[in-house]
Amino acid sequence: MIKIILYQLFLILLIISIFIFANFIDLSDKLITYLPILQSTLMGGIGGVLYCLRAVYKNKCVLKRWDKDWEIWYYIRPICSFIVGFVAYVTLKAGLLILDSGQGDSIYGYLIFSFVAGYNVDNMMKKIEDVSENIWGIKKSNASKKKKKKSNE
Repeated sequence: MIKIILYQLFLILLIISIFIFANFIDLSDKLITYLPILQSTLMGGIGGVLYCLRAVYKNKCVLKRWDKDWEIWYYIRPICSFIVGFVAYVTLKAGLLILDSGQGDSIYGYLIFSFVAGYNVDNMMKKIEDVSENIWGIKKSNASKKKKKKSNE
């Protein structure tokens, strides 16, 4: 469990370092256009790490049901959150989902949406499948159709 906590804390420090580095260096005009994508991906990662850290204390201390069989989940889940943070940005940018904040194309809407998507990967994937089915007629994956076993969190 200590390795998992250290891994999660390492990820948070890495994310914060990248945020700071990306905001304080002089990026060329080409690279600056990719900064919102990077920031959204990182925010997805922050959401995933927060979810994992919460799951550690909840399952170990509150529910007293820590299970070593779930350890791999704690390592992979933040990676999924980074990916979903990126996908959330692309989904918004493509207009498949729309922010109705009255702020126009504000980066903050993208960032909070990416954070929420990274925190709640399963529901974001379901939403993407719903949108895909409605727009392009792509059927939902088998993972969405089957009843899920009770998860660790």
